[in-house]
Amino acid sequence: MKIIYWSDYACPYCYIGEARLKKALQGLDIPVELEMKSFQLDITAPKKSNGDTQTRFANKYGISFAQAGVQIEVISRMGRSEGLDFKYATTLFTNTMDAHRLTKLAQSKNDPALTERVIENLFKAYFSDNRELADLEILQEIGEKSGLNSLEVKNLLASKQFEEDVKKDELEAFERGIHGVPFYIINDKHTISGTMNAEGMREIIRQAYNENVL
Repeated sequence: MKIIYWSDYACPYCYIGEARLKKALQGLDIPVELEMKSFQLDITAPKKSNGDTQTRFANKYGISFAQAGVQIEVISRMGRSEGLDFKYATTLFTNTMDAHRLTKLAQSKNDPALTERVIENLFKAYFSDNRELADLEILQEIGEKSGLNSLEVKNLLASKQFEEDVKKDELEAFERGIHGVPFYIINDKHTISGTMNAEGMREIIRQAYNENVL
């Protein structure tokens, strides 16, 4: 069975969703193919971080600075409850196109473990290490650390390779009526939107699998 899902590295709920999906799949003994698709929360985001997360959050949702701080902490607690070193308040928001292109390079190798490492290391860099994901040196480091070929990563980052693939993912999301992430489609039939808990995700995955084998 296959699960495709749209996600962005600057999305706190997407990182939480990654953790919950892994937990949902544990112990199911079901062969599952995962495919992450690109979804930039803000295609106009800058290449360099230009402000703190709390102010940006307040401006985005039209709330006070104090209210933004409270909501950020609520989300951070959700992440920490999943075992993540979650530091949302001090993230450095930047454009994620190049991070998605790096993911596409990993996916092109048809090595699920490699792709999983790239995805995990990109989320960790943003939410745990608070690094700028538009910084090409940081992306080079993440690519090499994850097991990608150093020269291939360098050539990727010096080009526009996979940019159209990222845009195609985003167009597909739009055509499917997907306007927020994370969003999961299981066997092209069942859907999960947002941060459902691991138990709920597991039940839907089990149901989809049983329907497929009967």
